[in-house]
Amino acid sequence: MTEVLRDHTTLRLGGPAKEWVRATTEADLIDAVRRCDEGGEPVLVLAGGSNVVVADAGFDGTVVEVATTGVLADHEGDDATCGGVVVAVAAGEPWDAVVARAVENRWVGVEALSGIPGSVGATPIQNVGAYGQEVSQTLASVRVWDRRLKGVRTFAAADCGFGYRTSRFKADPGRHVVLEATYQFRQGELGAPVAYAELARTLGVEPGARAPMADVRSAVLEVRRGKGMVLDPDDHDTWSAGSFFTNPVLADDQVPDGAPAWPQPDGLVKTSAAWLIEHAGYAKGYGEGPARLSSKHTLALTNRGDATTDDLLALARELRDGVRRRFGVTLVNEPVLVGCEL
Repeated sequence: MTEVLRDHTTLRLGGPAKEWVRATTEADLIDAVRRCDEGGEPVLVLAGGSNVVVADAGFDGTVVEVATTGVLADHEGDDATCGGVVVAVAAGEPWDAVVARAVENRWVGVEALSGIPGSVGATPIQNVGAYGQEVSQTLASVRVWDRRLKGVRTFAAADCGFGYRTSRFKADPGRHVVLEATYQFRQGELGAPVAYAELARTLGVEPGARAPMADVRSAVLEVRRGKGMVLDPDDHDTWSAGSFFTNPVLADDQVPDGAPAWPQPDGLVKTSAAWLIEHAGYAKGYGEGPARLSSKHTLALTNRGDATTDDLLALARELRDGVRRRFGVTLVNEPVLVGCEL
């Protein structure tokens, strides 16, 4: 039976794949990608499908589904060493299940990343972040299959080129297939200092204070649900790829008057893509067709049930071009585009 990409992406968009391989072991994953490369076959490596927009025509090649599993900690329970606990996680593990396990086992540092869809293997590529935390803050190393060198390599976190929503893996797209991510966590009852003002308000603490990890996870899930950012098959506001545009990082004199401004270590300033979209005239729920802005979150472009990829991209272009006309800032898409372009 032909597999259709819309059945495997959170946007519920995308046409058929020519071939489909489900890799449940690391050896199978490497073998599938290597065989395609040696045969000149296009490859799409796919796991949770939460950060991808696939063309209506589908993918004229082999989709390799990453379905590997395994979470291995160097120790369990309360016998923490001075270095905390080291946890190796297979790329195919669902990310939020790993966060839930971390909170349960008192592994500190990813509790604010609760509710993010997708797999573990995708998190170092994007340097996934939310509510003041980034996955790079706890990553120790990333093990990959290097399609160019045709071998397994391990990169220490310091060698991964992590930045805001980027990494060496994203900068060299398609080259590295993530096999496993290894984290080093401190252990304790309290989460990391709360760095995001909205989350601090929800928790009833001051920014920079700490709160019990379980409370942080519950608060993050509450906030994300309010923005339609926790997957729900009955809620079309969650039929999205999350935030479609990244927050622009600009020179100080490029930030529009009144826009949020967060100084960066390199002297640039990060501003809010959501603010730019809203102040360019596009409110929550904007759109008349089957692809619209979420009614809960300005950064989420959603499929209202019968949208096509072309519908979604037309909306994305309208937003991008409208912001550029109004502010001279070009928004950049965060999801990977497969067989289509803005």
